[in-house]
Amino acid sequence: MSFNPMICNSHTINYHLLLFLLVVQIIGSLLLQHCEGRETITIDNEIRDDNETLVSAGERFRLGFFTPEGVHNKERFVGIWYYRDPKTVVWVANRNKNLSDSFGVFGIADDGNLKVLDRNKITYFSTDLESSSASNRTVKLFDSGNLVLIDNQSGSVLWQSFDHPTDTFLPGMKMDDKKKLTSWKSAKDPGRGNFTFELDEELSNGPIYLTRKRTTTYWKSGDSGGFDSPNELPSGVAYLLSNFSTKSKRYKNLIVTERSYNNTRLLMNSSGEIQYFNWSNGNNLWSLIWSEPRDNCSVYNFCGKFASCNSQNSTVCNCVAGCEPVSPENWVTGDFESGCTRKSPTCNKEGSDIFHNLMLMKVGKPDSQSYDAADSDEACRKECLDNCHCQAYLYNGGNDTGRVSDNSTHGCWIWNTDLINLQEGYPDYNLSIRVAAFEIGGGNPNNQSKVPQNSETVPLKSVIISTTLIFLILLLCSFSYVVYRRKTAAKRRETREGMRGNPLTHLHDSERQVRELIGTSHFKDDDKEAIDVPFFDMEIILAATNNFSDENKLGQGGFGPVYKGMLPGGQEVAVKRLSIYSGQGLEEFKNEVVLIAKLQHRNLVRLLGYCIKAEEKILLYEYMRNRSLDAFIFDQTLGMLLGWEKRFDIILGIARGLLYLHQDSRLRIVHRDLKTSNILLDEEMNPKISDFGLARIVGGKETEANTNRVVGTYGYMSPEYALDGLFSIKSDVFSFGVVVLEIISGKRNTGFYNSKEATNLLGYAWRLWKEERAMDLVDQTLLESCSRSEVLKCINVGLLCVQEDPSDRPTMTNVVLMLGGETATLLNPKQPAFVARKRLSSTPSSSSSKQEAQSHNELTFSLGEGR
Repeated sequence: MSFNPMICNSHTINYHLLLFLLVVQIIGSLLLQHCEGRETITIDNEIRDDNETLVSAGERFRLGFFTPEGVHNKERFVGIWYYRDPKTVVWVANRNKNLSDSFGVFGIADDGNLKVLDRNKITYFSTDLESSSASNRTVKLFDSGNLVLIDNQSGSVLWQSFDHPTDTFLPGMKMDDKKKLTSWKSAKDPGRGNFTFELDEELSNGPIYLTRKRTTTYWKSGDSGGFDSPNELPSGVAYLLSNFSTKSKRYKNLIVTERSYNNTRLLMNSSGEIQYFNWSNGNNLWSLIWSEPRDNCSVYNFCGKFASCNSQNSTVCNCVAGCEPVSPENWVTGDFESGCTRKSPTCNKEGSDIFHNLMLMKVGKPDSQSYDAADSDEACRKECLDNCHCQAYLYNGGNDTGRVSDNSTHGCWIWNTDLINLQEGYPDYNLSIRVAAFEIGGGNPNNQSKVPQNSETVPLKSVIISTTLIFLILLLCSFSYVVYRRKTAAKRRETREGMRGNPLTHLHDSERQVRELIGTSHFKDDDKEAIDVPFFDMEIILAATNNFSDENKLGQGGFGPVYKGMLPGGQEVAVKRLSIYSGQGLEEFKNEVVLIAKLQHRNLVRLLGYCIKAEEKILLYEYMRNRSLDAFIFDQTLGMLLGWEKRFDIILGIARGLLYLHQDSRLRIVHRDLKTSNILLDEEMNPKISDFGLARIVGGKETEANTNRVVGTYGYMSPEYALDGLFSIKSDVFSFGVVVLEIISGKRNTGFYNSKEATNLLGYAWRLWKEERAMDLVDQTLLESCSRSEVLKCINVGLLCVQEDPSDRPTMTNVVLMLGGETATLLNPKQPAFVARKRLSSTPSSSSSKQEAQSHNELTFSLGEGR
């Protein structure tokens, strides 16, 4: 065997290279362990604000310096966050005093305390323990998220973050009467906020927790939702708060399973909601499982005393029988806190009171215990009548007509103080409230206490005087009305007051009035009176949006920004603000204010009000929590939340909304910008058509019109409108067909690029239809839940709607019949229209949907010429 020196040299070089790489890897690992891998702090190795962190042994939590997301200034805090989710901070050391630079240090000081110091040794946080030798102490971050200061000699815990929580409760904490969760000031400021969550009291069947807004009770388990049981918390939340060691005692009435709650947390957020989250490994995000208060009626004493709450009513709060608002002017603005007061005092004379039954009513816990001696409703009523302090009673005879406690079969409950937390809609309750007999006409609606027969007769003289005064007032009003009518324009006043003549004439005048309002260059005072929605003062809007803060901003469109707002009564609204820099918007603003005010349909977004002040032009809409449709169907994760049954309901809802616009409304409306991003979804995923900035009236029996200004969104516009400026109700039908195919496929028409199949979604759908492979169009997430016959019917209808010739397209009346029919035979579609791509000068959409902040922005364009 001959010796080859080149081979030897090659082996030597490879050996040295491998040795060098191994040394580099070892050094890198040691450095990484020093910077990120260690889980303890001693006197010699504090954490500096130089990307140094502590990491728990199982890599569940990390501790270090951070700046809250969205904060531009150099505001540095020391906190603990999830290793896999750095944005979710669960504990903050110096929450009320941030460092202003990146030279901070977190470690054990010379006096043995754990401290946050700046470069000048100024203290920003301290554990405030008695001074001791620092060399005998160690700080460790555990996988539970607990930061612990340990005495090395005894092994005892000297201090732990679990005893000093900020806004988050983690599994393993103990929620006793010494601890509370305190919200952040805002999503960007971890300082102490207005809301706290704490243990209120321990009862035999479980603890009661409450949320305070500063010093007042804001929410309370049990009382806010009813006094029958304090355990309104879901089993998961109850199990989490039970601290594991005592759950069998404190939650003996709950059925909970033995499973890990390591992936859960309880958050007291800056808006006043206590929220329970669970980590979803599949989606790598936190899922909100439970939240309170869930609505206005869950807020403690939201309506005040002697007022009932029903979040389903247009007016959330209403005074009970015999009562009236304490402050009527506040109730008009939606501020119900002052509550109601009795119109007349009770217990004036023996037998002068009756009881009014408040059916389906839940009420806050009474101030006294049950009256056990009462074994019937009659005895319970008598006990209340004999007690002048008694305001109401409730008797539970064991037949579920007034359930008070799960632990008793019957009982008489007496309220000796003002009634609070009254809620409607609970069939297990039947509360009887004490009322002065004459306040409800002296009647006896529930065959209860009798009105005395010796009531004094009203003097005849008083009757004559009262009758004369009423007659004079009516006469004066009639005279004033006649003068008013003579001084105004007859036709406009007849329309505004709702004349009783020919309905066709009324419709014609209404349409003319709308056209005149839209055609004006500005709104006059008389025009504002003709609009059917409230005018809001700018001060109310500024307060609702926190002066249009970025924190409340939902999105930005060509119209201008959209903000989330909260009116004084607690109603959430979306506030659309016309940008003074917008190239368009004034015409769209007038369109929306005047047109949508005349439209009322469950599948149209409701306009709540508007504001005009100086250069400011603002619209207020109902707030849609689930944003726009495109945010769901074009997202692989969110799309799974919309099964076929819900998507089919959404298609039907959109169709009914368009049918109303085209045929059933007082004005025949062409929307002109129907697209998935203009379909908003409410809490129950019901669709509502929005954005009427481009809408136009097609008067009388007209079905089409033309324009010199073509505006709309590429991919949804019909060819006759995009190329020739001709628009009609069939233009909306074309857009509807595109939306239907997008809902079914989960793909955008304009973003579909498949050179093997087609250049857009319409062409792809047409090819599959011709090859009898239409089911291949369906979103893969729907295949298991969809009905084949319904899907094919919807694809057929969608292709009929996007045919090139408008006369071939069905009307929305036919579309609704085809979609809703069981046995209807559908026509075969013709080849759909393919609008050629052109170089077009583009501008943003007329106005952006209120919840489009996270939606894809389609190209909306405007052509200067058309025929």
